[in-house]
Amino acid sequence: QVQLVESGGGLVQPGGSLRLSCVFSGSVSSIYAMGWYRQGPGKQREFVAQITSSSSTNYGNSVKGRFTISRDNAKNAVYLQMNNLKPEDTAVYYCRASRSEAGVPRGDWGQGTQVTVSS
Repeated sequence: QVQLVESGGGLVQPGGSLRLSCVFSGSVSSIYAMGWYRQGPGKQREFVAQITSSSSTNYGNSVKGRFTISRDNAKNAVYLQMNNLKPEDTAVYYCRASRSEAGVPRGDWGQGTQVTVSS
């Protein structure tokens, strides 16, 4: 299992920036991708961004060109740089570790960090 702790959320004005961090521990050698997801008020959880063990990245359509995912393997951390934030980006942001356990895909989640975009 992988334990994940997110941080960096807060209140920001439209057009502003935030950088989220996710530090993970545990069975890190089994991780093949790290991702960020979010869940806004009254909405389903949605995919935001992913970075694989080979550093290939993928983004949700609503954040392309504004958000950047990165990782620091030495620190067992993944980051989400969010620029030009909009009110519709308001959500709880979750970090997810995708791993393989005896050939079976598994996912572990953090507790989430709140991002509020408002003037």
